[in-house]
Amino acid sequence: MPEGLIKNTVASIVSETSKIIIGKEKQLELIAAAIICEGHVLLEDLPGTGKTTLIRTLALALGCERKRIQFTPDLLPSDVIGTTVFNQKTAEFNTVLGPVNTNLLLADEINRAIPRTQAALLEAMEEHQVTIDGTTYRLPDPFFVLATQNPVEKDSTFPLPAAQLDRFFMKLSLGYPSESEEITMLDRVGDGIPFDTVGRVTSPGELVELKKEVRDVRIGDDIKAYIVDLVQKTRTNTDLLFGASPRASRCLYQGAKALAAIAGRSYVIPEDVQRLFLPVMSHRIELSGQAGYRNVSVKGILEDILSSTQVPPAKENML
Repeated sequence: MPEGLIKNTVASIVSETSKIIIGKEKQLELIAAAIICEGHVLLEDLPGTGKTTLIRTLALALGCERKRIQFTPDLLPSDVIGTTVFNQKTAEFNTVLGPVNTNLLLADEINRAIPRTQAALLEAMEEHQVTIDGTTYRLPDPFFVLATQNPVEKDSTFPLPAAQLDRFFMKLSLGYPSESEEITMLDRVGDGIPFDTVGRVTSPGELVELKKEVRDVRIGDDIKAYIVDLVQKTRTNTDLLFGASPRASRCLYQGAKALAAIAGRSYVIPEDVQRLFLPVMSHRIELSGQAGYRNVSVKGILEDILSSTQVPPAKENML
């Protein structure tokens, strides 16, 4: 694969997506890193900040098949993964796969579905397959879930269980645009969103090849120890009910490699890990009851862990 292909491909994806999503280049790079690692992303933000529009625009730039599920309290597991249907002409049961059978699944307002329906995604997110009436079906390659949820509205919502949150590679927030960004947004999409201006940059097959290319990025033993040290400190922090899982270490490992490739490097530096630490960790830990009374925040704890952990010397990482 040509040198710098990942860097150029991601730059083009960000450029095409930024035709509609204004001023979110840093978040788009992080999402691209997760996608290259075939990881799932949870977008948690206020209504109207562009979460769903971002995912639709990104799907166009990626050249991937996209399907959307609007999660509601009456949604059933079969509405997600599929079911068997009796064919009266043949007197046989035929399997009809659900919308999960795609490359990019938009799970819109995922926390509005009942836990039973949320759980229908667990096998798909972890093993890239679904089981219907005892028969297992592989999902397309690549497969990733981009989910959205509203953090402020609690009526008719069901918090995602820890097991499902842990399957998300990272959690991100877009936030409000700046004044100049919002003016630019009005100029570009004020009269309608021009999705037809977004060009296809890659394809499902090319994304699979990019994932293979990331494996060749070098990561030193000192960086691996740095990752483990950071994760271990979430498990010993007395303000946390529980710390991050080994899956979190793996996401930091893979994501740091992807960010290095996006930056045009063939090796990982500590800054790659630091940039990922909050997005990868924030949804995987939970405050203890005492910490909640003291107004301690998850973000504050993670920032303290980052600042108090010894960083490997940069010169050793370039060897």
